[in-house]
Amino acid sequence: MLKKINNFLVKSISFLALLTIISCNDATANPSCANIKELEKLSNQGDATSQADLALCYYDGEGIAQDFSKAAKWHRKAADQGDAIAQYNLGVQYANGEGVTKDFTQAVKWFKKAADQGDTTAQYNLGVQYANGEGVTKDFTQAVKWYRKAADQGYADAQYNLGILYANGEGVTKDFTQAVKWFKKAADQGYADAQYNLGILYVNGEGVTKDFTQVVKWYRKAADQGDAFAQYNLGVQYAKGEGITKDFTKAVKWYRKAADQGHADAQNNLGVLYTNGEGVTKDFTQAVKWFRKTADQGHAFAQYNLGVRYAKGEGVAKDFTQAAKWYRKAAEQGCALAQNNLGIQYVNGEGVTKDFTKAAKWLKKAVDQGYALAQNNLGVRYVNGEGVTKDFTQAVKWFRKAAKQGYALAQNNLGVQYAKGEGVAKDFTQALKWFRKAADQGNADAQNNLGVLYTAGKGVTKDFTKATKWYRKAADQGNATAQKNLKLK
Repeated sequence: MLKKINNFLVKSISFLALLTIISCNDATANPSCANIKELEKLSNQGDATSQADLALCYYDGEGIAQDFSKAAKWHRKAADQGDAIAQYNLGVQYANGEGVTKDFTQAVKWFKKAADQGDTTAQYNLGVQYANGEGVTKDFTQAVKWYRKAADQGYADAQYNLGILYANGEGVTKDFTQAVKWFKKAADQGYADAQYNLGILYVNGEGVTKDFTQVVKWYRKAADQGDAFAQYNLGVQYAKGEGITKDFTKAVKWYRKAADQGHADAQNNLGVLYTNGEGVTKDFTQAVKWFRKTADQGHAFAQYNLGVRYAKGEGVAKDFTQAAKWYRKAAEQGCALAQNNLGIQYVNGEGVTKDFTKAAKWLKKAVDQGYALAQNNLGVRYVNGEGVTKDFTQAVKWFRKAAKQGYALAQNNLGVQYAKGEGVAKDFTQALKWFRKAADQGNADAQNNLGVLYTAGKGVTKDFTKATKWYRKAADQGNATAQKNLKLK
């Protein structure tokens, strides 16, 4: 998703504090501060430039003791004479409450005076005030107006924010083409957030033709500047092989850079790669480390993944109580995988007291999100009457939903219902169909069941050769019933 304007507006307040750098146009010392007496003499004679310089000396404590009140005093004198830099800086002092009582109305007043003289930073900050509704009524149309004035002068911050307003349709008609235009102008000046957002627009094909090569290009530019979101997304591109050759080692590199900055999705994905041994040596201890970092931030998938590690005893001692704890945290955030697993722990009484009613509750939450495993598991509850009233029609309903998603266990279970005529009319042809789908995915029970139908000639012509074939496939997987049936042949 695009980085929002609100993220940037926080930066703008920090930017306001860079008073000396903005006013002096560089980060070196103000040469006027080397001779304060001369500066005071000229200031007292009414020289506006000297007054503005003296104000900066007081503001920075350069050549004289720092004094924000005196800085504001001299800024005001120069500002009253029309000095644009002093007008801007006085606005900054009002915005920050430095040497004066914080007053956004006064900040807006002085920004406006400087902005009307073409001061780009003042134009930009005036746009910020309108976007925030500070010192003025919130008005995105006015924000657009002032951002545009600064943007047209090449001011990257304003170009970026103008792009955001076009992307969001705030103060202007939503127009991704215009958003791309302004992001590109800022991006070409090395503006990392704009580079990142350009990557997002190329991913979505908004305002530009979808192009993953361009996605990678812009993510990389922002990532090289240390942008955690771009580093994470660049890692995703390497993991998927979109716009670049798939390379899990490089995915790990970029995820780690973002993860080290606290990016939760990157931490979770790094944990996944350690779990799978992709791009790194498989290491469950490292996986747990990264899952825990992001789980502690409230990341639902990491909480789920940490629960799985506890349930399996991978990277930590097996502990179903801890598994249930983390599944619950993720489940309460709506994670269907965790809701299913928590439900199964209630079925089995692992880490929690066995409770079929609670099991059904969590499974229902997961099935509402279309999760196939939960649909199958809820179907089993209806077959057994566990936590719900026994209802084969409902069982068939949920088995079918999961089966249509290609879930082999549900396909076999649906076949069983057709073979038994429970919840549906007995139909061996349908049973054969669903057993075959599951068997082709390697489900041993379905392979055995398919062998049974070929042996009995139900739903298909009796064929002992094919029956033997399917029994053998199941038996080779250790299916005891198939092994017994194979011996009977």
